[in-house]
Order: sequence, then structure tokens, then C-alpha cells
Amino acid sequence: MKKLIVASVALAAIVAAPAFAGDDMAGMEMSRPSVSKTSSNTALTEAEVRKVDAATGMVTLKHGALENVGMPPMTMAFKAKDAAMVKQVHEGDRVKVRVENVNGTLTIVKLEKQS
Repeated sequence: MKKLIVASVALAAIVAAPAFAGDDMAGMEMSRPSVSKTSSNTALTEAEVRKVDAATGMVTLKHGALENVGMPPMTMAFKAKDAAMVKQVHEGDRVKVRVENVNGTLTIVKLEKQS
């Protein structure tokens, strides 16, 4: 009887795991964006620099919705396309960015520092 209970609990955990894993990104559109929207295809998103890591080329941004990659507003680290981007910003700076999926990595491809 004890083995049956243990097996039942293990089976329930395996079956329930995929349902819980999907909830972390509920509502996040994962499909490719429409190319017909020219303005959103080149639009910049407002963001605040939270952290700069020159050694890894990563910039952590608190950003608005990134429509072109289907990402809601959040705080996340992104790879910068080139080192010059990393050098021009500091923690607390207000910026406008364009993030794209470059070979499977979300990458800042355009960055404009705001005054």
C-alpha cells in the first residue's frame, strides 16, 4: 500500500509539472512578429539602465513592452551588440532601445541615451 501511494504521488508530480512550468510566462506571445507593421518593426522602447557589466557585454534594463519579440515590461539583462553601447551608459540612465533575437540571443541592437 505504501508503494502505491508513493508511486501515485510521483506520477501526479510528473503530470502536473508541465502545467506549472508554463505559468511563469503566461500571456507572453512567443510567435514571430508581423513584418507588415513597419513602425513597430523599427520602434524603440523606453528603458532604465539598472546594471552595466562591461566584462560580459551585458546591460540590465527595466524596460517597457518589447513588442517585436513579444516580451512584456520587466527587468532583464541583455547582450549588447557592440562594446561601444556598454561604454556609453551607466546605472540609472534613461535610454531607448531596440532588442532583437540575434541567433537565439536577445540582443540590444540599437541604444539611444536620453537626456
